Amino acid sequence: MNNKNTVIGFVLIGLILVGFSWYNTKIFKEQERARFVADSIARVEALKNAPKIDSAVLAMNDSIAKAQYMAQMAAPMYKDSLLEAASKAQEEFFELENNKIKVTFTTKGAQAQQVLVKDYYTHDSLDLYLMKKGAGNFSVDFYTDQQLSTTDFNFTKVGQTDTSLVFRLQFGENAYIEHEYTLADDSYMVDFNLRMVGMNRYMSRNVSQLGIDWSLDVPRLERGYENEKNYSTIAYKYPGEDKVVDLGLRKASSSEDITTKVEWVAFQQQFFSAIMLAKDNFESGDLSYKFYDVADEDARLMDCQANMLVDYKGGDVVEYPFSFYYGPNLYKVLKSYDYGFEKIVPLGGWLIGWINRVIIINFFDYLSRFISNFGIIILLMTIAIKLVISPLTLKSFVSSAKMRVLKPEIDKINAKYPKQEDAMKKQQEIMALYKKTGVSMFGGCLPMLLQFPILFAMFRFFPASFELRQQGFLWADDLSTYDSILQLPFNIPLYGDHVSLFAILMAVSMYFYSRMNMDQMPSGNEMAGMRAMQLYFMPIFLLVLCNNFSSGLSYYYMLSNLFTIGQTWVIRKYFVDEKKLYAQLQAKAASAKAPKKSKFQQRLDEMYKQQQELQRQQQQMRNRK
Repeated sequence: MNNKNTVIGFVLIGLILVGFSWYNTKIFKEQERARFVADSIARVEALKNAPKIDSAVLAMNDSIAKAQYMAQMAAPMYKDSLLEAASKAQEEFFELENNKIKVTFTTKGAQAQQVLVKDYYTHDSLDLYLMKKGAGNFSVDFYTDQQLSTTDFNFTKVGQTDTSLVFRLQFGENAYIEHEYTLADDSYMVDFNLRMVGMNRYMSRNVSQLGIDWSLDVPRLERGYENEKNYSTIAYKYPGEDKVVDLGLRKASSSEDITTKVEWVAFQQQFFSAIMLAKDNFESGDLSYKFYDVADEDARLMDCQANMLVDYKGGDVVEYPFSFYYGPNLYKVLKSYDYGFEKIVPLGGWLIGWINRVIIINFFDYLSRFISNFGIIILLMTIAIKLVISPLTLKSFVSSAKMRVLKPEIDKINAKYPKQEDAMKKQQEIMALYKKTGVSMFGGCLPMLLQFPILFAMFRFFPASFELRQQGFLWADDLSTYDSILQLPFNIPLYGDHVSLFAILMAVSMYFYSRMNMDQMPSGNEMAGMRAMQLYFMPIFLLVLCNNFSSGLSYYYMLSNLFTIGQTWVIRKYFVDEKKLYAQLQAKAASAKAPKKSKFQQRLDEMYKQQQELQRQQQQMRNRK
């Protein structure tokens, strides 16, 4: 028994020690992370406030004060002479280039300084630089006997081939930090290997993590600022997860503190992205973005920041494999890298996204092999969609026609029960009429509801479709953004400072489609508001909404309305004869046996009897008074 108690005691003590160790490690990492952030801010502030030599100092007469000032400026910032020399060395530039991108690297921090994406141009036909000169920064932050950041030092180029560059920051004999970049042919991905050799002799003993700081001023690349802004954000992916998380869309700024592992982080513009991948995962990090004003003189869209942490592995040779993607948000291109990058394309949820990924994108890709005009492709796609759902359209119209031809019978029932207290009995007779004639109250609605996923899929596809970017059609020079036939000298709230002709044509087609279907809506004063909303409000609302949307979307909705109008005319003329339909319904009602009441009808009957009994009792009480 004593032995058993002793074993249990040792087990409990072991569990307590393990738990205490885990808790201490967690607290230490959190404190170290907070220290990284605080020291980074302090370092930036120190650089901002560092004294600068100006002409007034050089010209002052007090030779002693001048000498003291110059001595202060000449004082080394770093204890290590090699680091001091590297901090003052001359900056140099080198390039890696293939058929997709050209990346210019600087020895200052051994990082990418400028990225040109080939074969694509900005909305004003300029070369497309996803990273402009000096607009980005990448640094590795760590501790030796003082806080250090690689971006403060000029590395030395120690190797170069057609596809790779190697930079080195020397700390001592056989001790250095190395940045190796590799750009394969026909790829938007730059592989980056961070190698630390002999650095365990210099690193502070209590260092358990390295800071990986990445920032980028994403430039404006598209014409419509609001549309570009609405589809730009920071996204990231957890390892092993299928979904991608983002910091939100349509916000002026956003930030998030991530306390778990992250596989990659994407600075996502509407049609292009810069993505940093950690193949061994980031441990945690802070992400934030802030949009610049539309009038920003440097044409910047948003300021993106990613301050991440990775575990320091220790050892004489330590390597951290990363990669940077600089390229278009083309679904199949992103998917080809097999890291889930394609999830950043906002194609919708599981059903809407499935329609876009499996049907729409493949349809576009197939037709684009033979047809170069995307306006024609949208036309053919609209025809194909309308043909596929035409059985649903016919069923919906026939069901609505049945309801419409039964309207005289419904009016008779309404006249039979004009009193409010007879509303339940009136409803019973209407339902009995529908049952005898085989008409479903929801027969016209369900087929239409089945079409909504396609409509929503189109709404998500066009603004996010890279395939439509800078593809012109008729007067629109870019189907991915709004078309403008008139630039206004002022801005109308919600509407904008331009006039989109495709939006106008879409609204006009919506008006005529609604007018054509007015006879299918129930009449009466109580429905007048709904009829007016469908006829006038919806077209005006869509006109305002679509004025700043993708012209390809407005064009598609216009075509869809026109084809629906045509379908409705053909169905009315050749498929549905309302006189014959009414006769068929009458014959069916006459030959129908007394229908067996459903449980719902039985409950209605019971409720009606209870209502009648209640009214009778109330009448008796009034008579007694």
